[in-house]
Amino acid sequence: MASNNSSRTTDQLPAVPVPILEALADAGASFDLAAAVPEPQDAPALRWGILGAGGIASTFATDVPAFSSGRIVAVGSRDRARAQAFIDAHPDAGGGQAVHAHGSYEALVSDPDVDAVYIATPHNFHCEQALLALEAGKPVLVEKSFTRNAAEARRVFDAARAANLFAMEAMWTRFLPGQVLLRALAGSGALGELRYVRAEHLQSLEHVARLNRLELAGGALLDLGVYSVSFVHSLLGAPTALTAVGRLSETGVDLDESVSMAYPHALAVAVSSMSAASETAGEVVGTRGGVVLPTQFYRPTRLEVILGERPGGAQRYEWDATVPGGFQFEAAEVARCIAAGRTESQTMPWSETLAVLETMDEVRRRLGVTYPGE
Repeated sequence: MASNNSSRTTDQLPAVPVPILEALADAGASFDLAAAVPEPQDAPALRWGILGAGGIASTFATDVPAFSSGRIVAVGSRDRARAQAFIDAHPDAGGGQAVHAHGSYEALVSDPDVDAVYIATPHNFHCEQALLALEAGKPVLVEKSFTRNAAEARRVFDAARAANLFAMEAMWTRFLPGQVLLRALAGSGALGELRYVRAEHLQSLEHVARLNRLELAGGALLDLGVYSVSFVHSLLGAPTALTAVGRLSETGVDLDESVSMAYPHALAVAVSSMSAASETAGEVVGTRGGVVLPTQFYRPTRLEVILGERPGGAQRYEWDATVPGGFQFEAAEVARCIAAGRTESQTMPWSETLAVLETMDEVRRRLGVTYPGE
């Protein structure tokens, strides 16, 4: 199936500043933007079915057909009228072709036109719905948090392994151009030895009814904190020790938390809150430089790269990694992996999803948050 799109994403990125490339070269690494961030329009075409017709599904239905080779062929909801209303609100999702509206999730995953299923429902449903799709022979991309806990994630990955089907957490941040460059700088040693990482994700979301319901795995951690924790993990891996403090609401969900993570030679702090808003900044500090993401670290954003020892000998360089959309990069990764016969992504492997969930399980244990049915 040929791509029905024309809007290329990576063509809009400016060149990475030469001093940054030179720092990578001095560390024995190289960074080819075209190779490191493949154009989503060039990925194999994939026909998507969307399970769940909520807000984040709307972003997926907008970004994927606009900026990648994929298109939406079906939407499933427990109410067919809602699925049809979602399709009507996204007239370009099908790339000029009709999109099927299904009134059950079983009908969606059984649709023969669907190549892969994107699961965009509340966290407490992710495990059962991922298993439903896998049992129907469909690869899955599951919104973060992938499941409520690590035990549920293992069930899904075991099923994917047994069926030889692809599965991935929809941690779109890991595939964004700025994050790819950041990991190249950190992993190459161009910043020296990492000593400190921080990520804060605060949004005023107490008005969102779903987030106040413990039975829907509401709270700040699984919706917002997963970004902060995953950001730290992407750079430092799983911590050797952690502490966590936070506040709970009257309904028992976590309103906010601060997680301190220890490593043999580094420290990290991941903060999340649904009771107030922040600049959602991120920072990485090494012995010979660092990177600041001054706002919305989890989105396509601007990077401030500091090279040299601070304060006196450091030079600052900026790379604007802002691009339209964002979900197209993870969707293209799924398409490439499925075409190659892989069951997991090297960028967002099963082990990483499990490690992040294990960290969040421990945070919830320390805060005293347990979801019904766990």
